[in-house]
Amino acid sequence: MSHRRTSTLIIAGLCGIASLPRSAAAATADRPNIILIMADDMGFSDIGCYGGEIQTPNLDRLAAGGMRFTQFYNTARCCPTRAALLTGLYSHQAGVGHMVGDYGKPGYRGFLSDRCVTIGEALRPAGYTTLITGKWHVGEDRPHWPCDRGFDRYFGLISGGTNYWRLDPGRKMAIDNTPFTPGDGFYITDAFTDYAVKFIGQYARGDKPFFLYVPYTAPHWPLHAWPEDIAKYKGKYMLGWDGLRRQRHKRMIEMGIVDARWGLTPRDTQAKPWSEIEDKPSWDLRMAVYAAQIDRLDQNVGRIMAKLREMKIEDSTLVMFLADNGGCAERIDRGKKGVPPGPPDSFLSYNLPWANASNTPFRLYKHWVHEGGISTPLIAYWPKVIKPGQKTDQPGHVIDLMATCVDVAGAKYPAEFNGKPITPLEGKSLVPIFRGEQRKGHEAIFWEHEGNRAVRQGKWKLVSRFAGTRGKGRPGKWELYDMEADRTELKDLAENQPEKVNEMVALYDAWAKRSLVEPWPVAKRKKKP
Repeated sequence: MSHRRTSTLIIAGLCGIASLPRSAAAATADRPNIILIMADDMGFSDIGCYGGEIQTPNLDRLAAGGMRFTQFYNTARCCPTRAALLTGLYSHQAGVGHMVGDYGKPGYRGFLSDRCVTIGEALRPAGYTTLITGKWHVGEDRPHWPCDRGFDRYFGLISGGTNYWRLDPGRKMAIDNTPFTPGDGFYITDAFTDYAVKFIGQYARGDKPFFLYVPYTAPHWPLHAWPEDIAKYKGKYMLGWDGLRRQRHKRMIEMGIVDARWGLTPRDTQAKPWSEIEDKPSWDLRMAVYAAQIDRLDQNVGRIMAKLREMKIEDSTLVMFLADNGGCAERIDRGKKGVPPGPPDSFLSYNLPWANASNTPFRLYKHWVHEGGISTPLIAYWPKVIKPGQKTDQPGHVIDLMATCVDVAGAKYPAEFNGKPITPLEGKSLVPIFRGEQRKGHEAIFWEHEGNRAVRQGKWKLVSRFAGTRGKGRPGKWELYDMEADRTELKDLAENQPEKVNEMVALYDAWAKRSLVEPWPVAKRKKKP
């Protein structure tokens, strides 16, 4: 089944939605349309404009015409990042301190709480149409779906990752509040974009600006991609993960994405040297399919941008792109035995050695709060405000995206919503950085996920890796790094700087207490019989 038929089938299902308004687009330089695009499980160095070899010409164009952030952070995991992005709060404050399971604790309910507002709930009163196409993953059941939380329209995956070609059992998709089941010819990355493009075509002609959130599942496992996209990369990864890491690191230094003083981290001890790998073609294919997934994501970003140009609203639209966590080292193999990565009956991940390359030059992965788990590209493109080709090393965090949207929309973050007091906004607007100014940033930025803890204060980062498995163990020792001299976290200064460690531990403890963080592991609430 061709991709062209996929688009036709999906768009045909939209014929019943509201008729197109005919007035001129309402977005202006002062109140632009806002499009926020997010990749899933993508490493810091995967896209071209951050040092990768994967063909991402559309993202590269946005970077060339806008701004790249080199020290922007997510929360190290899918659900918490989505909660923080949507609310401008740390994920525990929003009720999603872990994943979608309900632990019976205020910070660990598995859905967005009534003490936070979403970007949709903040922007809709300011006159914005609010739209989502993509992965929600911050509330599995009603009344915690997007249209329950301030969004006018929705198409996408309510649940976490799924088969790209069909919906896995137990996963949920919806159009607005109506369950949706994919048909023949479905490919999820393309489907999200079909609806995004349709929504832009409808609502750009309206009398209000729009906010559109497009959280893709690509390149999250399973490794599923169109054959023509895989063919671009098959054989190109026979140089192996060791050679790939060296090549990417060199380009990143040349681009100014990383500092030459920051040494390339050693290969993960769980990864064999490429020279010792016997079945190199099968490993090459895994990375080729992963690259194809990112390539297809980029093609779809191109479709969104083409629609903006067609509607003549590119200059009055702020577009931002980031990832929800670092590359994923999880080992997944639950498809039909013997089926290679790519087609629907396979269900594989690309595994730790390639994730180590995706996160070049940093340590660790999704789940952990060392730099490999929490560092993300952030591209901001806003022709009316951001000068082309800008790059900034000012630190930022995903909580800043709500504050940015409220700022550019001229909206007001509420103290109360639906009769409930709302937790004060934690994020700070990125708009001063967009304008080329030095922002008054955070006193400190914090992380906690599955017992992995960190604080970033100026040039200092205090970090602790949970000792043991993710469900059992104990807090790891605190490590201290100078992010100016050693962002790859190779020289632990904790023993030499005990006063700084104590100061930052006190900051972390105070933050954890006010932010509803519980000691890990948190016991899950027992289900009622």
